[in-house]
Amino acid sequence: MAIHIRRREFIVTLGGVAAAWPFAANAQQPAMPVIGFLHGASLEGYAPMVSAFRQALREAGYIEGHNLAIEYRWAEGHYDRLPALAAELVHRQVAVIVAGGTPPAFAAKAATSTIPIVILVGIDPVQAGLVASLNRPGGNVTGLAIQTVELAAKRVELLHELLRASTTVAMLVNPSTPLTEPEIKGVRDAARSVGLELQVLNASTVSEIDAAFEKLIELRAGALVVSVDTFLNNRRSQIVALAARHAVPAIYGVREFAAAGGLMSYGSDLADAYRQLAIYAGKILMGAKPADLPVQQVVRVELALNLKTAKTLGLTFPITLLGRADEVIE
Repeated sequence: MAIHIRRREFIVTLGGVAAAWPFAANAQQPAMPVIGFLHGASLEGYAPMVSAFRQALREAGYIEGHNLAIEYRWAEGHYDRLPALAAELVHRQVAVIVAGGTPPAFAAKAATSTIPIVILVGIDPVQAGLVASLNRPGGNVTGLAIQTVELAAKRVELLHELLRASTTVAMLVNPSTPLTEPEIKGVRDAARSVGLELQVLNASTVSEIDAAFEKLIELRAGALVVSVDTFLNNRRSQIVALAARHAVPAIYGVREFAAAGGLMSYGSDLADAYRQLAIYAGKILMGAKPADLPVQQVVRVELALNLKTAKTLGLTFPITLLGRADEVIE
């Protein structure tokens, strides 16, 4: 049984709160507009997010297969495929491209300077050169940004709160993404601040995930932080199973890991973020320009705790953690 204790926060914009828009016919748009959906993972790993995306479109009056088509392009964890997939969507002349993740965002921006693009990234989109500013993105790109480094550092603090006796923590990352280096630095600094040594484990293939857990055991790391990455998110069943097999307490950045049997998760509400992507995509279909839609900062986060997994590991969540949990899974 899952007991849901939700603290509702909000995704705020620097120029105002994103709101739903009324559905109305737009004579300038074709009868069946097409959204291009570009992602680095697969539908299997992101089904809840895609479901939230479709639902938000339906609530706005855009029903897939009825008055809207969606062209999906999944890289299946192979980020080198993204440029070609983005080029396919440009060739298809879609009305808007939705890029879920940092590598897809770069691929989409490189593929077109005219088709509107709505992104979800874990980096500062201004520093990365994706937009001119948060308030006035300019160009053809807008969307949402997640504070990836800050959230990763917080995960270390939460693990330490649970496992006071640990001296070494490992971090599983995908080295092929631009988020990896700043995220490692943030986690290393956070680990050092609470007296922990950090060991970094790289994995960008299925076999490398298995090898990373073998290395984790060799290092005798007392806990594991799993980076938020589309490839790793896509392999959550494998990662959760390995953590259970090796009895390693682990914290993740996506609640679906905790729901699948992971010990705990702390991170942005991705389903809600994909709903916001749909809102922006719908606004663009209605005639809004990306340059005029402020980039939103994703500030709503969730802490999920799995009591069953904790019991299996012989752990008890302190009252301080239980009291802050948004979701407690029994």
